[in-house]
Amino acid sequence: MSNKKQAKKGIMICGHGSRDKDAEREFGLVAKGLKERYPDIPVEYGFLEFSAPNIHMGLDSLVNQGVEEIYAIPGMLFAATHAKNDIPSVLTTYEEKHPGLKITYGRELGLQDDMIEAFQARIYESLCLDPENPPENLYDTMLVVVGRGTSDTSANAEAAKLTRIVNENMGFGWADTVYSGVTYPSVGVGLEKLLKLGFKRIVVAPYFLFTGRLIKRIQGYVNKVAEANPEIAFVQAHYLSDHTKVIDAFQHRVEEIMQGELPTGEETLMSSFKRRLAAGEVDIHHHHAEFVDPQDDTQGPSEFDTKHFTNLVQSLDHSEKKHSVLLKHHDHSHDHGHSHSHAHDHSHSHDHSHGHSHDHSHGHSHGVYKHIGHPMGPRTMIGEGICCCFMSQFTDEILEEEKNKIDGDCSKTAFAHR
Repeated sequence: MSNKKQAKKGIMICGHGSRDKDAEREFGLVAKGLKERYPDIPVEYGFLEFSAPNIHMGLDSLVNQGVEEIYAIPGMLFAATHAKNDIPSVLTTYEEKHPGLKITYGRELGLQDDMIEAFQARIYESLCLDPENPPENLYDTMLVVVGRGTSDTSANAEAAKLTRIVNENMGFGWADTVYSGVTYPSVGVGLEKLLKLGFKRIVVAPYFLFTGRLIKRIQGYVNKVAEANPEIAFVQAHYLSDHTKVIDAFQHRVEEIMQGELPTGEETLMSSFKRRLAAGEVDIHHHHAEFVDPQDDTQGPSEFDTKHFTNLVQSLDHSEKKHSVLLKHHDHSHDHGHSHSHAHDHSHSHDHSHGHSHDHSHGHSHGVYKHIGHPMGPRTMIGEGICCCFMSQFTDEILEEEKNKIDGDCSKTAFAHR
């Protein structure tokens, strides 16, 4: 009979983080909800950047509570760069620095039935309908799902798949997907195109876990379009937040690890990361709570954007060498003073000792999104005070074509272009 002591377990929820304190608070509500499901297991959470606690701090808390085996869950709807690269990088380095500690990384929330049901419930609630007793159809209404939008094709496709599933389930007259990020169609221009279908009631439903600057940006676009089209009833659904079904979905991801039920015969997020890392294919996005990435497009303009945007506009007006001068400060080489490499100790982060010594030169960063010039994509946001971080991806031809929209103001509220 074995007398081996069973390792103490703990749960870690890994989020992206936001400059918006409301988003930070709401993420904590998910951890609280999960803690209620596991009263005898320590549950902590942390963020990649912008917010405290960072992931490292959450892991420290678990270790300080005597936890020897951690179930780490990405607090992400879909598996894009953060879930595929950034979080596994933090977890791998932390595990390497703590002999005897085991961290198992679970799956993103994905299109679990619980997530779909939570989303549908938010839509029904926005229409003052009972999710438990829904109408047979909503043929007189159009649904517009707002996805995050990334340079990851598969993640964008999952948002479109969600739209189709929800439309089939709820029976809207029409449904389509727009995005708030780097892909297309953007929210404002996408809505304006969809108005042509003639629906008199449109539900705009953001598939986001929490509030934040992106949610407020989306609301700004919808309000602007609604003001210009008073004959149409625009209904804005609430984001997912800590809906009971969302907590259920997180619990299912934890249970997959606890029961050893992670999918077999296919790569997990962690095994994929390690394989690509060994092959030199991984581009880490360097997200740490203590480091604000000035090129991040998820949370609005940074100080870097504000400082350098006017220089870019001036370059447009009087430079013979537009592309080289325009992008001098906006390429991802980040020569503007934070070239610090990952040699720093990371007493509260990670040093990426596991084979990828990439420094903060950011030569890789996100890479250029191949559809950056799409007529309904990020270029529609130039001049809206939110687009400075896209500048390094735009060609000089695009900037020249959109020059009339650039006014040097990176602080005003973003609304749709007319």
